Amino acid sequence: MRKNPQTNISCLYAKARAYIVVFIYILLPLVILIGISGCTPVFANDPTPEEFPPPIPSDTTTPTIVWFPPTPTYTPFPTMVVTPTVDIRPQVGEILFTDNFRDGSLWTLAESATSSVALGQNEVTLALSQPGAYIFSLRQNPILSDFYLEITAMPSICQGKDEYGILFRVSPSLDFYRFSLSCDGYIRLDRFVNGRASSPYPSTISGAVPPGAPSFSLIGVWARGKEMHFYVNDEYQFTIRDPSITSGSIGVFARSVGENAVTVSFSDLVVHSVTE
Repeated sequence: MRKNPQTNISCLYAKARAYIVVFIYILLPLVILIGISGCTPVFANDPTPEEFPPPIPSDTTTPTIVWFPPTPTYTPFPTMVVTPTVDIRPQVGEILFTDNFRDGSLWTLAESATSSVALGQNEVTLALSQPGAYIFSLRQNPILSDFYLEITAMPSICQGKDEYGILFRVSPSLDFYRFSLSCDGYIRLDRFVNGRASSPYPSTISGAVPPGAPSFSLIGVWARGKEMHFYVNDEYQFTIRDPSITSGSIGVFARSVGENAVTVSFSDLVVHSVTE
């Protein structure tokens, strides 16, 4: 059967319209999507990394500790201003006399069942065997007013509160000053006037006094008028101003405070004049 030409034209038109619809609604969007995915966007002003704001740190960020922050100029460490120590060394003049303890006529010597004062090899030794006893020896001359004396004390049996030391400005009526060292490291100054005792400088610990025995200490006394300075082993101890006794002789002593015996020797006595 022969087909009608008009019918063929209508059929072709219908197919073309179908193809157009497929292209518009299916193929065209697909082509557009592919084209977009393959393109790189271009900005008019592409920002550099420096133009982006820095990230804001969170609250949990631990700050870095700067132990030694830089300073624009050198800052020195603070220094302590040292105040100079007042010179309290004894101001002495010429040697008035020395004593090597060989002349027994210069010292009061004694001996009993419980105590003795005796000269030895360049020394005088005071010994006590009775608990709670006291013994001393005085030099007969000269009478001294202003002076500086040094003497070495050497306790060989001594402990605790047992004492030894120097008597000075001893008057004929036995008024005197007594500078004592104890075997446990204390020092003291006593004053005896008209039979009454007092302590212008009470018992005080001193690091210059070696405790116990055997030991030795260089004792120094500087006296001019009412002013007196005291030294142990070349270390200044204290100053007293007292006008009660102005002159007298010198001596040494030992005292047993506890229940034990005491033996102390003295040597190398040197007496100087004092300067203004």
